Amino acid sequence: MSTLLEYKCPCCDGKIEFDSTQQKMVCPYCDTTFDVETLKGYDEQLNNKQEDKMDWDESAGTQWQEGETEGMRVYTCQACGGEVVGDATTAATTCPYCDNPVIMTGQFMNDLKPDYVIPFKLDKKAAKEALANHFKGKILLPKIFKDQNHIDEIKGIYVPFWLFDADADADIHYKATKVRHWSDSNYRYTETKYFSVHRAGTIGFDKIPVDGSSKMADDLMESIEPFNTKDMVDFQTAYLSGYLADKYDVTEADSVARANDRVKTSTEAMFASTVQGFNSVVADSTRIQLQNSKAKYALYPVWILNTTWNNQKFTFAMNGQTGKFVGNLPTDMGLLAKWLLGLTAGISVAAFAIQYLLWLL
Repeated sequence: MSTLLEYKCPCCDGKIEFDSTQQKMVCPYCDTTFDVETLKGYDEQLNNKQEDKMDWDESAGTQWQEGETEGMRVYTCQACGGEVVGDATTAATTCPYCDNPVIMTGQFMNDLKPDYVIPFKLDKKAAKEALANHFKGKILLPKIFKDQNHIDEIKGIYVPFWLFDADADADIHYKATKVRHWSDSNYRYTETKYFSVHRAGTIGFDKIPVDGSSKMADDLMESIEPFNTKDMVDFQTAYLSGYLADKYDVTEADSVARANDRVKTSTEAMFASTVQGFNSVVADSTRIQLQNSKAKYALYPVWILNTTWNNQKFTFAMNGQTGKFVGNLPTDMGLLAKWLLGLTAGISVAAFAIQYLLWLL
């Protein structure tokens, strides 16, 4: 049985054929022509396309040594299942995630010891001040919120993070266009040129953080990044004194997908920024392969503030090292409606003014 071989235009995906008069491959749909050797090379690149290879060496954390966890206790929330680490002197406390009471359940069992820790630099007073500053300048915040909102609890927590290091070897092909417009007394013309652009190289990534706690929303933790790793030190249990430490319940293996996503997104953005001088650029094929990949386990300092207003709970987070503060606030719907009406009125006035000026012309 014979097989019909079809070549598709890299510009519009239409079927292209060899034109004997031009001795070139021609697309009848967009009138693009290709040298046979150029198209052959492009075809070979596509046929040799390989999948991403983004595997990691699972080496994060170490086993606790005998005596290292003496005096440390694990507390479990019966409402949400959250687990935090305290010490033997910790009395009754509440869950930093849902405010329900937590109880002591026992020692560490089959858990990894962190490799690193970033100690707290900011105290509880700084967290309270950051919350007050967070209210400032919020024009749609209900006026009584500042007065009636009250802090239920502030907790300093060491949040578990998996830190990923790797060198990303990237090979990316783009479809790009350059468009030129001109006109004469009879016609307007548009010329579109199509280009195949290739970029390849290596980007190094150092300590990409991925939240190892399912109770901590990933977007909340990523919002208080970055943490400055220059303050990172080898883990010692003494740093936990006076604070809670969340136990990881998302394993290193389960965090790889998130790490790969962050590596891939950053790599593609960095390479795309080098393709300049075109009217449009679209990635045609992307391959990323990781080298020297490894992961470590660390604890990062976070202040969690739970507040209540109108029977609603609001959770805020502050980077315990840098002071970066995030959290959602309620909106005064009456003020929002007035603001939207004012915006609409402003747009209407501007549109009327433009129409009037055009009429004068």
